[in-house]
Amino acid sequence: MSRAGLYAHIPFCLTRCGYCDFNTYAGLGHLSAPYVEALRGEAALAAASWSDVEFTSVFFGGGTPTTLPADELLRLLGHFRQTYQIDPGAEITSELNPDTVDPVYLRTLLDGGITRLSMGVQSFDPAVLESLERLHSPDSARRAFAAARRAGFANVNVDLIYGAHGESLESWGSTLRDAAELDPEHLSCYALTIEPATPLGRKVAAGLTPAPDPDLQAEMYGLACQVLSAAGYGHYEVSNWARPGFECVHNRGYWEGRPYLGLGAGAHSYRAGRRWWNVRPPQQYMSEVAAGRLPRGGEERLTDDERRLERLLLGLRLSDGVPVAWVDEARAEGFVADGLAERRGERVVLTDRGMLLANELVLALAG
Repeated sequence: MSRAGLYAHIPFCLTRCGYCDFNTYAGLGHLSAPYVEALRGEAALAAASWSDVEFTSVFFGGGTPTTLPADELLRLLGHFRQTYQIDPGAEITSELNPDTVDPVYLRTLLDGGITRLSMGVQSFDPAVLESLERLHSPDSARRAFAAARRAGFANVNVDLIYGAHGESLESWGSTLRDAAELDPEHLSCYALTIEPATPLGRKVAAGLTPAPDPDLQAEMYGLACQVLSAAGYGHYEVSNWARPGFECVHNRGYWEGRPYLGLGAGAHSYRAGRRWWNVRPPQQYMSEVAAGRLPRGGEERLTDDERRLERLLLGLRLSDGVPVAWVDEARAEGFVADGLAERRGERVVLTDRGMLLANELVLALAG
């Protein structure tokens, strides 16, 4: 039986941040109950095609899943357990915004089977949070983290973003140290990217806000590698660090090319070289499911060359690297000499410097 991940997309947010290009919506909270019902309906419609799969992870993402009442989120998890073969020891993650949870809510999630939290902190600098249009404060993020610990959560991820307008290397270093001081099991650090269709993208295009400085972002990435390594975190993927044994099972599934089923508006799925995705507008998604149809928005089938390139790209993002047989060995040796890669037995592994240039190196190594 193959192993897979299950993703459920909750598209609702308190507000929509200016940099966000995800399929999320503010002001649609009144649709939450029928949307959850549609998720249950889609799960049932898709079940027959996934009857031979064991799910080793479930991930509630968004959006902000914790805009839903805790008992509603848990009923949804219960439905998934009834509908699919989910490993009893599966990693069950919910993303959260610090301002959407309290101690009672968090304890309810833990008691109901959520085993891991992923907290969108982004920064501990108030000016950077304002630049990112985040509503929470550094103190509210600390309070939410402390509440998660008091509730009993022993596996918490902290998400950070670097390179926002006005953020200095010093400010980023302070955020890293503040995050490490909380002692989460996992940290994700993402470079701010400008998506043209977002409010921030339009401001950058109009010259109202400067684009992130790529050289400064490279320095910030290097600083993250230094600070988090010194704090005892293993750099196991380009943007992810973890205590030993706390690497994200769900996300590793994506990077290792395992199948995944995405439920919800705009969610993506993958299996056996075929990738498909759902329609994005929540109302359209709900209408399709209500009519008894899988809410497909499109699909693609990867060629053998595309699958090979994707496997190489995803594999090199991980600290395990890829077999030497997958790459152009002569070019790999050149990258080793330049300090961008290492040869470990019969595998090629990117260094921290190499991970910063992963996409460029993959195209060269593909031969």
